Amino acid sequence: MGVQSTTLLLAAARGDVGPMPDCAIFADTRWEPKRVMEHIERIRPLRPFPLHTITRGDLRAAAIEGEEPEDRFAVPFHVRRGDGKLTIGKRQCTSRYKIIPIKQKVRDILGVGPRGYIAPDSVEQWVGISTDESHRMAPSGVAYIRNRHPLIEADMSREACKRWLAERQQRAVKSRCRGCPFQTNDDWRDLRDNDPEEWAMTIADDRAIRTRGSSPDAQQFMHFSGVPLEDADLSVRVHPNQLGFDLHCGGACGS
Repeated sequence: MGVQSTTLLLAAARGDVGPMPDCAIFADTRWEPKRVMEHIERIRPLRPFPLHTITRGDLRAAAIEGEEPEDRFAVPFHVRRGDGKLTIGKRQCTSRYKIIPIKQKVRDILGVGPRGYIAPDSVEQWVGISTDESHRMAPSGVAYIRNRHPLIEADMSREACKRWLAERQQRAVKSRCRGCPFQTNDDWRDLRDNDPEEWAMTIADDRAIRTRGSSPDAQQFMHFSGVPLEDADLSVRVHPNQLGFDLHCGGACGS
């Protein structure tokens, strides 16, 4: 739960966005930085509606230790092929560990089983996407959930969300998995400089994924440069998209 989602939750709790939600749902991949989980517990008392924390399982364990292909290859790490070419895997983690579990939780709340019928537009789902991320807007993928984007309705950018929080003596942290391959050098530096313990854990995880790819002559990396994270030049202020990668999480990640 990052800047935008925190802003949306607190605005809803204050009645600045309406109607009052029935609940909020956070899908925990179990690979979130410790500070994200601490942040969720800090804001939990500030809302008048339930905040459900759900999980499909441990994404880190699946990526590093899992044997089933749908788990092992869920995270789109950067892949250095035998011919030296750098590519990126197919992203499945957002769907499997965020979107699908949230839909399952919605069904649980409604008391409807996996195959039970739910009338179209029965659920209005608020998504914490700001104006600078409007390209991430997407339908829910199911007829019974209609997505709504209150921050875009309010013409709020990420910076506007940060100002909104600061004006109310609130703060948020950037939310993403520690091993997310969509991170910029700014993100990696933040982890390295502000949480040495989790940085060391992530270095170990990066080493562990090296030969976990689908091809025996290819190596996987977390950093977009296709080198070990511990050797990556994090001083370069370049966004991965400038190197030809279209690196963006789905609407359920990173907000």
